[in-house]
Amino acid sequence: MLGQSIAKETLAPEPLRSADLAAAAEAMIPLLRETSPRTNADRRPPPELCAQLKAAGFPRMFQPARYGGAQGALTDGVDTLRAIGRGCGSTAWIVVQNMMHNLMIAHWPKEAQDAAWGASPDMMASGILIPGVGRARKVEGGYTLSGRWPFVSGVDVSDWVIFTGDVHLPDGTVEDRHFLVPRAQVEIIDTWYTIGLKGSASNDVALNELFIPAHMSITMEQLKGHGRSPGSKVNTAPLYQIPPYAIFGCYIGSAQLGIAEAAVEHYVTHARKRAATMSSTAMASYVTQQVKVAEAQTAVRAARELIYSVVREVEALFAAGGQTTLEDRTRYRAMATYAGKLAASAVNIVVEAGGGTVIYDRNPVSLCVSDMTVANRHTTQNWDVNASTYGRVLLGLPSGVPAFED
Repeated sequence: MLGQSIAKETLAPEPLRSADLAAAAEAMIPLLRETSPRTNADRRPPPELCAQLKAAGFPRMFQPARYGGAQGALTDGVDTLRAIGRGCGSTAWIVVQNMMHNLMIAHWPKEAQDAAWGASPDMMASGILIPGVGRARKVEGGYTLSGRWPFVSGVDVSDWVIFTGDVHLPDGTVEDRHFLVPRAQVEIIDTWYTIGLKGSASNDVALNELFIPAHMSITMEQLKGHGRSPGSKVNTAPLYQIPPYAIFGCYIGSAQLGIAEAAVEHYVTHARKRAATMSSTAMASYVTQQVKVAEAQTAVRAARELIYSVVREVEALFAAGGQTTLEDRTRYRAMATYAGKLAASAVNIVVEAGGGTVIYDRNPVSLCVSDMTVANRHTTQNWDVNASTYGRVLLGLPSGVPAFED
């Protein structure tokens, strides 16, 4: 039954270690590359790969330790997603959702956490945080929710899904609420036919007047971190004080960075052995190749440093009992988005350097190109949107993004 509490003794007693998850992700790169063609052809990871992702514990990076989760370091989350992204961009895109939506579930009331994690602590969570799409009504004991949401990455292989929905209150105001729903109660609409991230199962989903108990819902305000949420009263570690909205882009950016790292790696490996078609001269001897390879690798390393600088700052701030400002939160998003720009530029550079060789499906760089094309269109990676938000705050204006405001 939705929302039914699970006895404490069913919870996993031994928490995972986030550093072990990062090491396991690195070790899984060859398998992810081997499985990637099937993942993309099927438009979702195969069942056996999903089972291995669960067994490895990647979705549980930020799950509370009292459920057996890693309650992990922010940097280990970046390490893990970069590695998975180097193996398969689509799989990394799904694991981002698993990690970050499990982090969000830690903010729900304890009854909701027990419902989601009690019987299956290794569950995979998906979600969609687009405001203004869902319509919710307050009814006795909870809410009913209706709507159709696009881009719900990983929904086909998820166990639970987070939705947003507007509730119109009697005073005329609109309350933005988030709802936690078992995937079995969700209609999946087969829309994900795309040029990249084909295996990420980012289909549309729909609900029609689905009843959701009150404890399976929280407000946007409660998800802003800093101890606002009911879940942060039982999950008291600094990790659960951090504003999830502000750092989400760092982890989308980490998966995107993994794709870029793979593109540069594949290209360099190929270029070392490649000869020019017309002259048979080794491509590595051309100054133009040397410059482009150096520029691509520098862009990747700069992107990496930006993301790590944000998560290290956030981790240190909350470990010391600090809090973020509005400028901090918009800066975190802008820096993560700029890292995405750099990662995308690295892929573009190796495409330019590769000439005709990169147009073939058999060249692994071509998959990185198509995956990056789609990844770079995620809202957290939209530079104009996120830069203007940060710029507004720097100029003394409201951010215009309710999720960031105090």
